Amino acid sequence: MAAHTDTAPGQAGEAAWTQDAILAAVATLVGEVIGEDYLEGIPITMATSFADDIEMESIEFVALAERVRERFGDKVDFIGWLAEMELDEIMGLTVGQLVGMILACLTS
Repeated sequence: MAAHTDTAPGQAGEAAWTQDAILAAVATLVGEVIGEDYLEGIPITMATSFADDIEMESIEFVALAERVRERFGDKVDFIGWLAEMELDEIMGLTVGQLVGMILACLTS
């Protein structure tokens, strides 16, 4: 998966973030958190479920939240967004929902 760079879309004259660019970045971050070997054969799409498909554990969500903050900045409050959800909503969370939240934060 691609390495993190300091220049992101929307910075230093780069094109604005798109859904596809955010999806690719989130897929990379997930791979960094749970291990790319574990993800082998698991496609990361907008419909991918963190609980059912990736089997992400709560401590991994914390690590993912930190990486999301590092990658996208403080404007994207992943922890605050999760805190507003009920447990069943968190258990059903998809990559697409996270991508949508990030996109909304970055374009607002």
